[in-house]
Amino acid sequence: MGKPLTWIVGIFWMLAHLVLADAIPPWEIAPEPGTGTTEQELVKASDYMVAAANPYAVQAGYDILKQGGSAIDALIATELVLNLVEPQSSGIGGGGFVVYFDNSARQLSTWEGRETAPELVKPDHFNDETGEPRAFYDAVVGGHSVATPGLLKLMYEVHQKHGKLAWKTLFKPAIKLAREGFIVSPRLARLVAMDQTRLGRYETTRNYFYPEGRPVQEGDLLKNLPFANTLSLIASDGIDPFYRGEIGRDIVTTLNSVTDNPGLLSMSDLRRYHVQERDPACIDYREYRVCGMGPPSSGGLTVGQILGMLDHFDLAELGKANPISWQLIGDATRLAFADRGLYIADADFVDVPEGLLDKSYLLERSRLLGPGRPLQTIAPGLPPGVDDISQAPGEALALPATTHISIIDDHGNVVAMTSSIENAFGSRLMVGGFLLNNSMTDFSFTPFIDGKPVANRIGPGKRSMSSMSPTIVLRDDKPYMVLGSAGGSRIILHVAKTIIAHLDWQLPVDEAVSLSHRINMHGTYELESGTDAQLLAKPLKAMGYKVSVRDLNSGLHAIVIKQSGLEGAADPRREGAVMGD
Repeated sequence: MGKPLTWIVGIFWMLAHLVLADAIPPWEIAPEPGTGTTEQELVKASDYMVAAANPYAVQAGYDILKQGGSAIDALIATELVLNLVEPQSSGIGGGGFVVYFDNSARQLSTWEGRETAPELVKPDHFNDETGEPRAFYDAVVGGHSVATPGLLKLMYEVHQKHGKLAWKTLFKPAIKLAREGFIVSPRLARLVAMDQTRLGRYETTRNYFYPEGRPVQEGDLLKNLPFANTLSLIASDGIDPFYRGEIGRDIVTTLNSVTDNPGLLSMSDLRRYHVQERDPACIDYREYRVCGMGPPSSGGLTVGQILGMLDHFDLAELGKANPISWQLIGDATRLAFADRGLYIADADFVDVPEGLLDKSYLLERSRLLGPGRPLQTIAPGLPPGVDDISQAPGEALALPATTHISIIDDHGNVVAMTSSIENAFGSRLMVGGFLLNNSMTDFSFTPFIDGKPVANRIGPGKRSMSSMSPTIVLRDDKPYMVLGSAGGSRIILHVAKTIIAHLDWQLPVDEAVSLSHRINMHGTYELESGTDAQLLAKPLKAMGYKVSVRDLNSGLHAIVIKQSGLEGAADPRREGAVMGD
């Protein structure tokens, strides 16, 4: 499991974000607090590899690969165990995005399993009795925030197309662990202890996480028999019990029975849910092609915009320790986030400009950047096809707990999946041993600003904008790197930073993943506390930036494909692992 170190700072930031989340701008809050670090090292293999956020889950995926399973088979087994052992971050009560490279067909595809708003939702869904937006956690906890889960159907459909082993085989590791029990990790124990007021509100959830009134402790053996039964039913009968049968009915009944904050989800919402196969969002960067998920994820487009602007600067020559490098990265990020907040939402409901990754447009935006000359003002651009700005920029207060899985199988197939139930422990409602999402709070709480619509406003059947950024980097049309992260809107920067660190500064993948975070989304430069990033505080302040030194937790899991074999890394800020042969 790794030995946790210095976790007091993580507890401080967790408490701070719980108290202040309703009072300060969304970008000022770190969504996933640190709870310590684990020792990590570069892992090498020759044929196949899995990297994910918990050793139990990595073992499950590795065993599936060893049995001859495909990357998709291993992905499903890994995620189901993650649902059990880090339930705060993801699971079948939530959603996710898959970026997949089929090596035999030489084809990249992306699959979207984002949650959808119920058909009964109204534009004022998050308004209180006075017509004002509700406080964040007032909206989160309970049924009011629960959208139609998509992750299970996502995994089922990608398995139908790219699976190799039998569906039921993939459920065996999670079912066994749920029945026999798993050892509670330091991170889970601390997060449970920190969230007792909200997590203990509902009886079923409270009985699981606080047996006999005491939070589960690090080292406890924790069993989840309801989850074992749920998975056993889905393993034998497929996904119909969830979307059309008894599991779905239990979800709807639970949401309707919440007296303090009931939900709107219905069986018809579950029956109507569908997975979307989307076009990937790709950008050329140096001699590579970086591909991610398109809308409703903002990840692929925003990572692409950042890299597309920076492609016009020699970051390799500047170097990773140079404040000018980070000034350019930060200002490119600010420009990209200005476009993100204005334009990106569910493309089935909003016209997302096709030209956001246009090379000429990004060249024009890059000319706003100047080494040693920080931008004083930031505004969205006018990409090709956009004549005027007819909508208002919006920013949802999203504090998602998220997980990422990177896998390569022995046939060279590559998959990246980032998944979430949104906030840590989601809505805090538990059904069948799994937590339900609060993904509707990823919509903007304010649908109109000064009479102009916000792209990411709520609507029936709509999917809220996400920052999840599963990414595959190609070289000569073949996969070279696969990665993604946890971390709310900062996911975008964690992924971009790791790509730059590896491709420009030639850091080995483990050092690129571990490289301290330096983030500027909206004007304040955030530097990861307790790291060498703090050395940038003085020069960045001298340039005129506001600087905030803080915990910046992530959950990066990356693999690179070299001629000598595979090299993988897990983020030391989490409890992840890498295994391969």
